[in-house]
Amino acid sequence: MDFLFLEPTTILIIAAVFGFFMAFGIGANDVANSMGTSVGSRALTIKQAIIVAAVFEFLGAFLAGGEVTSTIRKGIVDPALYANDVNIFILGMLASLLAGGTWLYIASARGWPVSTTHSIVGAIIGFVLITKGVDAVSWGKVSTIAMSWVTSPLFSGIFAFVIYISAKKLILDRQNPADAAIKFIPLYAFYVAIVLALVTVRKGLKHVGIDLSETEIYTYTLIFGVLVGLGSAYLLRANRERIMQANGIEYAFGLLMIVSASAMAFAHGSNDVANAIGPLAAIVSVVSTGGVAAKSAIPIWILLVGGVGIVIGLAMLGYKVIGTVGRKITELTPSLGFSAEIATASTVVAATYLGFPISTTHTLVGGVIGVGLAKGVEHLNLSSIGKIITSWLVTIPAGASFTVLFYVLLRVLTNQ
Repeated sequence: MDFLFLEPTTILIIAAVFGFFMAFGIGANDVANSMGTSVGSRALTIKQAIIVAAVFEFLGAFLAGGEVTSTIRKGIVDPALYANDVNIFILGMLASLLAGGTWLYIASARGWPVSTTHSIVGAIIGFVLITKGVDAVSWGKVSTIAMSWVTSPLFSGIFAFVIYISAKKLILDRQNPADAAIKFIPLYAFYVAIVLALVTVRKGLKHVGIDLSETEIYTYTLIFGVLVGLGSAYLLRANRERIMQANGIEYAFGLLMIVSASAMAFAHGSNDVANAIGPLAAIVSVVSTGGVAAKSAIPIWILLVGGVGIVIGLAMLGYKVIGTVGRKITELTPSLGFSAEIATASTVVAATYLGFPISTTHTLVGGVIGVGLAKGVEHLNLSSIGKIITSWLVTIPAGASFTVLFYVLLRVLTNQ
């Protein structure tokens, strides 16, 4: 196409590389959101956590990642503003991906659990400000997203508090907690499975060409939930002697955390892959159609780039942030970690289901704080929480600043 500053194939290759870099950063930083509690409570080793996360992060990104992607793409700026500036739009999206990925890499290398949603939103805001000015930013959309950054940890924290209290009442504080664990934990596993299955069949499978009726959706979801519940019951009964021993109840919750960690990884992949592939999808749309459109189909290969990038990022660099989230907010046990995980997964899945972008980082920290409060405020590391919140506040201006820098650099390199 003559109007593009480079050959279409070259632009797509560069965009895919930058999108992969952003996805790498998401995996390196946000793996802690899906696996930090499991490792921190010692329910999983770091190697086991990476294997579980690799499978379910990829599945979440690949199967269910498209729902939130469209919201991120068109939420911060109206693409129509760039209808006559397609090259500027492409350069801006490239700069945003590079900026978000750079900040996430810096934060991950230092073990800072920052929000990938903040990173890309800040990056896009920086692009809009430098190209169209303050009035061009969709501040209403930004405020909606910002509101979710408050409501999601609040909801997750309350939910985690309630789940842990219910576990204490039903299992931990019972006269025969081992028998109670064998009886009630499969019900928690059933719930986790339902959450995971419902988002998959309702929002994910259509991206790979599978369209199910309402009856089929609920039937398959129920079957999956029952199978996971029965499987959990079998594992618990098979390990009854171990559960009867000292601290055996936490061992039982550790088994359950394998399920909840999988759900959390899937939920995270489905929600946060949008931060990497949203700008990438926008670039592909421009190159393919010749214009800036508000909506476009998301090719499967884009979801693949995002999923693979997340997996490689978490495998190579994710261990640093895991240490922060898993051990520096509160001392976690498997029962506490499970409560935080399932509360976070439920919140993120609900947001993904509605196509509403949230910060998984904020949601998980809210869940971990919730279970810490269930033990008592003295069990919270307030200093560490303060440092985490400070890193959140820096993320948006950092993303915007890096975008301005990379945007100017890209314009110079491409003579635009």
